Amino acid sequence: MISWIAAILASGPAGKALSLWLAVGTIILFLLNLRRAGERAGRLAERFSSSEKTHEIQRRMLDAASRRPADRDALAERLRDGQF
Repeated sequence: MISWIAAILASGPAGKALSLWLAVGTIILFLLNLRRAGERAGRLAERFSSSEKTHEIQRRMLDAASRRPADRDALAERLRDGQF
């Protein structure tokens, strides 16, 4: 088996054709891997953007909760003053 492969590689045109096919195959695999890496990076960027929006909403909710009235009387006072 090994001698057969060595004979193909040793012959002129067949060896060149095989090396050309191997080079083309390597380039195709490299490009497919680049595409997959780009898709993965896009998904990560989208997930990061989504989490940033979620964190911003949660921060606003906590900020609003910190400014809420302590009890019903404080709420009524705020409504009378027009601050709500």
